[in-house]
Amino acid sequence: MWIMLIAMFVIMYFFMIRPQNKKQKEIANFRKSLQVNQNVITAGGIHGVIKEINDDYIVLEIASNVKIKIDKNSIFADASAANSQSATK
Repeated sequence: MWIMLIAMFVIMYFFMIRPQNKKQKEIANFRKSLQVNQNVITAGGIHGVIKEINDDYIVLEIASNVKIKIDKNSIFADASAANSQSATK
């Protein structure tokens, strides 16, 4: 009985918790590697170019002379990488 319960938790760890932790580490490393003039996509789907990087926030240019200040954690993906992935599909 106990063996089945322990086995169930081990399976949950390897199929649910571990991949989620791995994905969180990848996103954290991506956010640490952000650079000025990099094309990015926010979690809300806004595409823009990074113009300024601070500890907690990023200034993102979304159109000519239109800049917004967003939380660093809302950056979701590199736009150039996302565009190349969609082009290969």
